Amino acid sequence: MLAAAISASATAVLFLPVGVGVPAAHGLAALSLLERARTAAGRVRLRLALFAGSVAAGGLNHLAVSQLASFQGELTGDRHFGLQLLAVTANALCLVVAIAGVVVAVADGGTTLVGLRRVLDGWMIAGSLLTLGWVLLLHRADQSVDAFGSLQDLARVVTDILVFGLLVAMRYSLKRPERTATTVGVLALVALSASDMMRILMPAPGTWYGIPCAAACSITGLILIAVAPWLAGGTSVVDVDQRIMPVVGVVAAFVPVAICVLALTAHTMVGGRTNVVPLVLAGSLLIALGIRQGIIHADHLHITREATTREALYRALVDGTRDVITIVSLEGRVRYVSPAAHHVFGYRPEDLLGARLPLYCHPDDLTPLMHAVETLRQEAASGIRGPGRRVSCRVRHANGRWRHVESTISHHTEGMIFSSRDVTDRVNRQEVLEHLAFHDALTGLPNRALFTDRVAHALRKRITRAAPPAVLFMDLDGFKAVNDSAGHAVGDALLIHAARRLQASVRAEDTVARLGGDEFAALLEGEAGTHPLRAKDVAERILSALTQPYQIAGNEALVSASIGMTLALPGVTPDELLRQADEAMYEAKRAGKGRIRMHSPQPRQTGYSPSPEASQTATPLQSSDEPAAHDLGRGPHTAGTRNP
Repeated sequence: MLAAAISASATAVLFLPVGVGVPAAHGLAALSLLERARTAAGRVRLRLALFAGSVAAGGLNHLAVSQLASFQGELTGDRHFGLQLLAVTANALCLVVAIAGVVVAVADGGTTLVGLRRVLDGWMIAGSLLTLGWVLLLHRADQSVDAFGSLQDLARVVTDILVFGLLVAMRYSLKRPERTATTVGVLALVALSASDMMRILMPAPGTWYGIPCAAACSITGLILIAVAPWLAGGTSVVDVDQRIMPVVGVVAAFVPVAICVLALTAHTMVGGRTNVVPLVLAGSLLIALGIRQGIIHADHLHITREATTREALYRALVDGTRDVITIVSLEGRVRYVSPAAHHVFGYRPEDLLGARLPLYCHPDDLTPLMHAVETLRQEAASGIRGPGRRVSCRVRHANGRWRHVESTISHHTEGMIFSSRDVTDRVNRQEVLEHLAFHDALTGLPNRALFTDRVAHALRKRITRAAPPAVLFMDLDGFKAVNDSAGHAVGDALLIHAARRLQASVRAEDTVARLGGDEFAALLEGEAGTHPLRAKDVAERILSALTQPYQIAGNEALVSASIGMTLALPGVTPDELLRQADEAMYEAKRAGKGRIRMHSPQPRQTGYSPSPEASQTATPLQSSDEPAAHDLGRGPHTAGTRNP
């Protein structure tokens, strides 16, 4: 778009007369601003409308001045005076309306010191322009040039420079993506200022190799003004926060003084005469600059006090919280640790300063922690400030114990900030709840849900053509009689003893569970589950252990057990496997209790073939002629309690 604007200005300069091209450019810029104002709202619409009025008034001034120059000596007194009045009025409107548009664009607000500083800034800009204008008038007077034309040109220069300064201030008040339109506006004011300066300093007609330089600059500047409102930031609302001044704002205060000094020096060097007016103006600018710098210093003191108060407030909040706040550099060194570290982890904060990550982290939790840290490092290197990362890890307490910690890691001006909270109690409660959800509250053994999950896991991990795991289903014979006669406390104690005997009868990798009441189950894997005879040996060991007398509260309780066995064939589900073992247990009960029975499943057509050893030994256990139950030599099954 900028390239098109420059091309259009070059075309207008080459093919249009000066008296037509410059007014046409004024009209184009005014229409563009009005059309953009129609789509805007509020303060932005008023700003663009004022700019359009200023441009239109400038075009009217140019037409009046052109008429005066073209018909010099041919105009009557009234007509000549009317054109002069029109030119002066249009020029004044252009100046006032342009400044009003920039003032409307800037939001009002700020402290008393900020307001006073704005007044001084305005006087410094105006004083520098008055000094420059007075020097130019003296220069034109020395050359015996028409005073009216000098005032007209000087007024336009003053307007351009003043609006230029305000636009520069606006540019630094906007966010970076919204500065394009204001930057183009600044370039347009530079071109217009150059055009007006050429009209003052260059001899008529002010051409260079046949090109009217002043007209070319005017047309270029006006076309840029027409383009500017359609660029990024053309309708942005400006909110000026003058309290925090950038470096360019401090340096810019010396520009008006430099302009005065340069103007006076240049005028003196070319032999121009000087009077007291520019000297007084320059002196007032120096005084205003000194007062302005003092105001800036006083305002910065206020800002420092406010920052100190806020820092004390934030430090009180950080020191009072139970969360541990840690600031770590991008290199991984600890810069700050809040006092809560001593209460939570037992370390003094000053002892942790300078330490490197990972800080007392459990080796198994290093990967997620360092991955989050590395991600934030990469974001910081690329200028991205992504969301914080939440990491859970274990941290070694000063007493050597591990504490569970949740940390939120976020970006910080000095690197990264960790907000860590001790969640050990919560983790322990969760573990207790999970244990209660999958374990029997009385015996501590896995319950039916966990046992079924273990069976399903054993079935999934079984290697093809390897012998499957075995499941034993046990029911205590005579438990009800003990529970009714001796009471529930004795019954509960008996179940606890039975659970301990079951655990002692199997290996550590096997699973023993209480399914409910006096029903227990065992999952045999590995060697115990690879052969029916070996599984039968485990079952006999369990039966023998459960049948031994129980010494409870000075009494001896006698119970036995009925055990059902089953081997998992390919394709069987955990529920089916438990049901098969349950059916075998009831067969043992019907056969006289205190016995072991093995379920006889029908192999599914899945390609499974039992090992030769299993085929040779399965039949004796399942024969109806030779019972699979084993008589313990105690005669008829009895249960109860007796005194020793």
